[in-house]
Amino acid sequence: MKQVGIWLDKQEANVVELDKGKERFYNIPSELEFFNPKGGSRSKTKWGPQDVVQDSKYLEREKHQLKKYFETIAEKISGADRIGIFGPAETPDRFLEALKQNHPDLADKVKATETVDSMSQNQFKALVKRSFGLDDRYPDGN
Repeated sequence: MKQVGIWLDKQEANVVELDKGKERFYNIPSELEFFNPKGGSRSKTKWGPQDVVQDSKYLEREKHQLKKYFETIAEKISGADRIGIFGPAETPDRFLEALKQNHPDLADKVKATETVDSMSQNQFKALVKRSFGLDDRYPDGN
């Protein structure tokens, strides 16, 4: 049984695959552009008009890039039997929603979701094992 844990944010996804006692760890970069729109500019006259920054343009671009990022992750984990999704903020929830919309078969395999901050590779592996009841200290799952 192939079990996959994913820790993701907008920068990268770290993936741990557990399959028949073997562990495989790999990273999927997001390739998201980080937009830092500058404020509008002032007119040369004292009370003249201001240029307006169109946030919707940036948000729309980010939405499309996130969709591509989530599709890449879904491709990589398509052979999983059980999936756990972890990460900070709302990115894991957005990924789960994308799975439900575009890959319902994968969404059905999600057994664990949890909001967690960044952690080391070993801490992440321990979290995934604990989530699937495979903790080394407690082999029977208790």
